[in-house]
Amino acid sequence: MPAPLLLDLTHTSHTRARTGIQRVTRSLYAELGPQAVGITHDPHMGWWRPIEPWETANLTAADAAAKRSAQWPLTAKLRGRLQRWRGLRAAVSPQLTRLHSSGLIVPEVFSPAVASALPALLATTRGPRIALFHDAIALKFPELTPTKTVARFPAYLHELLAFDGIAAVSEDSRDSLVDYWHWLGVRATPPVQAIPLGVSVPARLFTSTIAPTADPVVLCVGTIEGRKNHLALLDGCAQLWAGGARFQLRLIGLAQPDTGRAALACIRSLQAAEHTLRYDGPLGDAAVSTAYDECTFTVYPSEIEGFGLPVVESLAHGKPCLCSQRGALGESARDGGCMSFEHMDATTLAAGIARLLQTPDELEALTSAARERHVRTWSDYTRDLVAWLGSLPRRN
Repeated sequence: MPAPLLLDLTHTSHTRARTGIQRVTRSLYAELGPQAVGITHDPHMGWWRPIEPWETANLTAADAAAKRSAQWPLTAKLRGRLQRWRGLRAAVSPQLTRLHSSGLIVPEVFSPAVASALPALLATTRGPRIALFHDAIALKFPELTPTKTVARFPAYLHELLAFDGIAAVSEDSRDSLVDYWHWLGVRATPPVQAIPLGVSVPARLFTSTIAPTADPVVLCVGTIEGRKNHLALLDGCAQLWAGGARFQLRLIGLAQPDTGRAALACIRSLQAAEHTLRYDGPLGDAAVSTAYDECTFTVYPSEIEGFGLPVVESLAHGKPCLCSQRGALGESARDGGCMSFEHMDATTLAAGIARLLQTPDELEALTSAARERHVRTWSDYTRDLVAWLGSLPRRN
């Protein structure tokens, strides 16, 4: 039996939130199966160790949490502190050092505490060590990013230099990272490969569950935060409702308490005015999949993404998507099924939504194009990632 890969699950195994990075991490864990050993840095024990059953339960849970922060049971905290009190000082647990692992995948954006513990793990891993790179939004749009993330990001980009390879989730993300290192004057960089993400593809039986007489449902899936541009979407929809348009806007996603505050206030105001606006908060994967099936089309108002999972997920469900034509979102939109725009302001979003609501032929053509799209699955992504990892030499 070949030596297993190590898969770092330090944050995702301690939360049931469904942010984009956590969905990527969970999908990798599910696809790799017995090929990989899930690991975590335990801050209470002070070492790297395999995940435990309660952490596996977080990874496989069907529900979605209302908070993205890590949660540790009191028993796990006390057990770890007791072992440290007894004199345990190793940086990597004996179970991991005995594995002779064939490689390491770090899919999460790691914290300073995890970064300080990474050198010991990198030294223990026998095969190539790679990290996923999701986006450089904290550099490009600091005003839309939590302050702590902006302050942390330059150090994180420097810490990525310790890996044998970086798998960027899109061509745009790859170029952003390479350009940043070039701007810094760093010469000895690891190779950076763009490997587009996959999605969960439902059974391709495209039948609508919407009654013909029902108002159209415009769906938007994504965390409620400043950079996702929900305020422009809400403003655009308010303009349409004021003009007599009949449709429901349905929002699904975890709210970011810092940068999403203004959008949440706008949602409450529009609901108080009795507009047809539904906000479900975070939902599990099955409920989100059902929402895609039940909507007429989707809109993803974000102007910048590392990849943009909701765009491709919409296409996988045979539903057109209104989105940006720039950067990584343009990469997802360019093969059909999307109505894309240079700028995603309120006026543009209102015009795009109105166009699909009022032009059945165009909506039908986009729907047909969405249904004909070849969509990469998580199996495709995992296969390509593991194959690339296996081709890498270890760097000094």
